[in-house]
Amino acid sequence: MGGSHAHAVILAIVTLDAVGISLVMPIVPSLLREVGHTGNLGWRFGAFLSLYALMQFICAPVLGALSDRFGRRPVLLVSVLGAAVDALFMAFAPSLWMLFVGRAIAGMTGASMAVASAAIADLTPEHQRARWFGRMGACFGLGFIAGPALGGVLGDHGVRLPFIAAAVLNGLTFLAGLFLLRESRPPALARQPFDRGVLHPLAPLRWAAGFPALLPMLGVFLVLVLVGEVAGTTWVVYGEDKFAWNGTMVGLSLAAFGLFHALVQAFVAGPLVERWGESAAIAIGTACDFTAYALIAFATRGWMALALLPLLCLGGVCAPALRSSLSVRVGEAHQGRLQGVLASITSLAAVVGPLLISTLYFAYRTTFPGIVWLAGAAVYVLCLPVMLRKTSP
Repeated sequence: MGGSHAHAVILAIVTLDAVGISLVMPIVPSLLREVGHTGNLGWRFGAFLSLYALMQFICAPVLGALSDRFGRRPVLLVSVLGAAVDALFMAFAPSLWMLFVGRAIAGMTGASMAVASAAIADLTPEHQRARWFGRMGACFGLGFIAGPALGGVLGDHGVRLPFIAAAVLNGLTFLAGLFLLRESRPPALARQPFDRGVLHPLAPLRWAAGFPALLPMLGVFLVLVLVGEVAGTTWVVYGEDKFAWNGTMVGLSLAAFGLFHALVQAFVAGPLVERWGESAAIAIGTACDFTAYALIAFATRGWMALALLPLLCLGGVCAPALRSSLSVRVGEAHQGRLQGVLASITSLAAVVGPLLISTLYFAYRTTFPGIVWLAGAAVYVLCLPVMLRKTSP
């Protein structure tokens, strides 16, 4: 398979996977209320959301390592099937515990981004990886624009319909991968003996500890995704509380965010890294994010927050630049394991971040709700010197 064709197939799979994941997001609370026979979700909603991230945290590094040994293609196909099984569970489950079982299965097999990232690294020269990682992020962002819109429309006609649609979409994604995707893993990796120690949940941390220069950069990556959880956790409630946004306004703002984010990932991140280097790209992205966070904290009108979306999305150049820098440092033999570690870190942030951020937000909701945005900006200030030093060529 030619390089450009292989890239296109992987990006198409990532896009379809993102649509399948986000399709069900608008209707999950309604499904939990219906199946749980309760109007008060309480801890159930938070536990349901955290379960997926927790299982990814445990399993994604293992699947990334397995893709180094057994290939990207089979692991990616298993991941897509796991998402389909999860959607079927939610479409037909008669009880709450079965919904949680399906969610756990999806989290265990949810390595699509980690394995897709490893495949991109396999197929792409080092100097172009940031560009293609950015394009992959853009495709994922586009999927998250289309998915919730489609899920909301279907949900108005039946609470189970979005999940049936997600199962069908993941089935189509599986077929696309089965017939179009070819193995990208370098043949030399298949000849290496498989270390069963990688199956231990803590193996990725032991492996990462073997790269002393890698640890500070992984710490920076954790900070990036944790700070990113501020927007994901509070954007909706912040808009409702501070700007009196209704559902339509919230939806439009999220669509605009997704669009700007996709454009930045596709057309800014890669060229910026190729022109000025990874360190400069991380510094620029951090500065944009810091400024946007600080200004959103003090915004007094909804249009001000909307006007800051392009600046906020420019902060998205950090992740592809840092991911590219890390991929160069571990070598060709460990791309799957590295991407699994990064997926694990992202999942850890998705488990811990919303709990910390929402606690801080609701503690100051009536006095100064913008404190969560200032806290995110402050963390960036503390990390900037580390970013510049550890990402230098």
